Amino acid sequence: MGRWCGVRRRTGAGGARPPAPGRPAGASAVRPWATAAVRLAAVTVLLATAASLPGGTALAAGAAGAAGAAGAAGGADGYAFADGAARVEGASDTAGAALLQPGATYRSSLARNDTLYYRLELDADSDTYVSVTAVPGSEGEVTAVDGVRVSVRDADGASCSLGSATFGAARSPRPVTAWGMREIEPRASRCQDAGTYYVAVERVRPQDSPPDDWDLELTTAAEPRPRQAGPTEPPGTWDSASPEPLAGQPERRAGGSGFARATAVGQGVWQSDIRPGQTLYYKVPVDWGRQVYASAELGGSDDASGYATGALRVGLHNPVRGEVDDAAKGYTGRPAAVGLAALPPVAYPNRYASSRQVGALRFAGDYYLVVHLAAQVADDFGDGPFGLTLRVRLRGTAEAGPEYAGEPRPKGVFELSAADRAVAPENGATRDGDDAMRAVAVGGIGAGSLLLAGLAVWTVTARRRA
Repeated sequence: MGRWCGVRRRTGAGGARPPAPGRPAGASAVRPWATAAVRLAAVTVLLATAASLPGGTALAAGAAGAAGAAGAAGGADGYAFADGAARVEGASDTAGAALLQPGATYRSSLARNDTLYYRLELDADSDTYVSVTAVPGSEGEVTAVDGVRVSVRDADGASCSLGSATFGAARSPRPVTAWGMREIEPRASRCQDAGTYYVAVERVRPQDSPPDDWDLELTTAAEPRPRQAGPTEPPGTWDSASPEPLAGQPERRAGGSGFARATAVGQGVWQSDIRPGQTLYYKVPVDWGRQVYASAELGGSDDASGYATGALRVGLHNPVRGEVDDAAKGYTGRPAAVGLAALPPVAYPNRYASSRQVGALRFAGDYYLVVHLAAQVADDFGDGPFGLTLRVRLRGTAEAGPEYAGEPRPKGVFELSAADRAVAPENGATRDGDDAMRAVAVGGIGAGSLLLAGLAVWTVTARRRA
């Protein structure tokens, strides 16, 4: 939402404003801040109502996403960082490491040959997650095996976890996200105590990395243990058959340009434009017990003579931005499609699985679909834009999740709001037009009533002051 802009009125001698016609000299004028407050209240009501409607969150996010996507076109340096993220400098050793608070988001930067350290102060009851998104510039060349590496270590330097993310076969500069964690596990003997821990961030292959600094976005999250102990084995069987791609008329929905600006979508067919070098972000509310499946399709080019390796890439990230799965497909100028593998339902015991993909599906919340079109596509097929179709399917019935013994941080990160459930109904079906219009009508009446009430209160207050 943009800032309110007012026009300053000229005043008479000494700064006094002449009395308005029909108002006695000396009578109080309606104060400018009152008008601004009413305007702000009106906008707030309308935005809140829009967010509560089916797809309303997506509509609000879509506008921001369209603006962010425009800034991201043509290069990875268009990544939209979270508003209000605190700037933090990584230290060259653990002695000077700055503290990261659970539930917070930070900005930093990483030089080519640096290993940066950040500090965590952890209890003995919560799982803690750290994600790092590295954003290289769009001009430097990257290698397939380069990227960012994140490790969490205890005060003695012992490793709690190690994760990395690389640019892949396309060798296209793009934001890459790796995550690390400190888990409280029944059978573990290391990294279980309360105390000081460290996060180390470095490039995977600095010797082959571009010379410029990479911007970083770091997020932290804390997950309390459940009030009641549950199974410590991963779920056994699940429906592993890949469903048919969802059919239906596509709905226009521009992708966002970062995790914080991701466009909310539910089950459906969504359409956008994408340019070479651009990365688009969508978020899908996924409840406990539900499965998410997604595929991406790229439209054809007028010049179908060439080949771009791994050009179209789609990845799925969990609510703490940990990567679940990814897939990529080359491009010849003809329409191309790529889909994620079939994944199990979201469940708390998934964390005990040996599979990385299954282990990442450990909590409910907003899952992120990240779509990238390789910069090299422009070499053979032009700057685009190219048509992008995203098909999202949700299966299964929502279940009750664990009752946590404390409050997760950030608050609500592992649960779905009422607006989320309106975007992704529990039966997995898209909401029909009559239901949507009825919700819009009810929401509009509610918004109008609240707005009129606010205006009435303001009018009475203004008259009393006059």
